[in-house]
Amino acid sequence: MGRLRSIYDRLLELVAVALIVGVAGIVIAGFVYRWLGLSLVWYDEVASIALAWLTYYAGALAALRGAHIGFPGLVNAMPAGLRVGATLFASAVTILFFVLLAVTGVQVVQILGGTTLVSLPEVSQQVTQSAIPVASALFVLAELIRLPDLVREARRGPIIEHELKEALEAVDVVPIVAARGDPRP
Repeated sequence: MGRLRSIYDRLLELVAVALIVGVAGIVIAGFVYRWLGLSLVWYDEVASIALAWLTYYAGALAALRGAHIGFPGLVNAMPAGLRVGATLFASAVTILFFVLLAVTGVQVVQILGGTTLVSLPEVSQQVTQSAIPVASALFVLAELIRLPDLVREARRGPIIEHELKEALEAVDVVPIVAARGDPRP
């Protein structure tokens, strides 16, 4: 599972970076053309769609890395059995939400059949809005890949104070502080 997670992480990272570069390129091109007294009629519409795609794909990457807002203090304060249950419940709610979003996204894409972008009539709105169901499926996959690690962490519990102290001593934090002129040893 670790190898799959690593490959998936790298893939989402590459897509997010490509989208960042694309959004930046579109916005810069729009700025330069406007500065030259010309105007690209399509750049703001395409940039906003690309930004939405970036948000969805980078959100899936953040989900895989566990970087979304959570309540670890609340979960860590629970007994081991409740920690695992709370973790499984949170993952189930997240998966259910994104499954529903994917189904709704597919319905939206179907409804948009035959519609196109205002500024680029050759580009179908189905293509632009496909980010909703695709990214929702990516979120579900990220949650499923991450679930075994979440359960393992919930069983293990919070870091105990002496483990934290040992970890800080292992990286030699005390001499770094003393080197800054702090009078404490």
